[in-house]
Amino acid sequence: MPTPDDSAKPTRWAGVPAADRVAARRALLLDAALELLGTEGWSGTSVRAVCQAARLNPRYFYESFADLDDLVVALHDRLIAELHEEVRAAVRAAGADARAALRATVETTVRFVDEDHRRARVLYVEALGNEKLNRRRLETGFSIASTVESDAAGRNRSAPEGGRIGAIMSFMLVGAFSELLVAWLDGVLDVERERLVDDATEIFAAMGDAAARITARRR
Repeated sequence: MPTPDDSAKPTRWAGVPAADRVAARRALLLDAALELLGTEGWSGTSVRAVCQAARLNPRYFYESFADLDDLVVALHDRLIAELHEEVRAAVRAAGADARAALRATVETTVRFVDEDHRRARVLYVEALGNEKLNRRRLETGFSIASTVESDAAGRNRSAPEGGRIGAIMSFMLVGAFSELLVAWLDGVLDVERERLVDDATEIFAAMGDAAARITARRR
């Protein structure tokens, strides 16, 4: 019985340098993982299923990934890197205004997941079902909280940065924003994207202000 890669043309990797072949196969596996995990979830995602979707022999899986957990964490990291690149560009375009930067961060994140709902499922839903993936989600989920703190610092003499209140706010924002996006994409929250961005920005800014006021009172 032919393996997935046997069905490909014999010249599939002909003339391609070894390092480029490995990188290309790794990208194919990540693309397949996004499709499977982002549509079918964990029940439809396995090493075999990923290899079949990528049309690759399983031996090529293990040249790039130790196991399935390693693959999905790499997928998460790729999505986060893509999101961060877009957020950084949007924040630069927003200029020096902290509130504009906050809105740009929220707007870019909303658009990123709205343009491809598979991204949201991987980042905010399926991550909860895997210990390694969920840990990585928490490690990389504080960019908006950091922007909120910067916004508050720009409008208040005392800011929550570096303190307990700032940490509490960060954890709250990460969880709340994830749940907000999932509910909106699922249709549970019926609101236009522009209104969602406007309202979320105002609420996040208010939380930053509140955290700054609490910090000021305790000094």
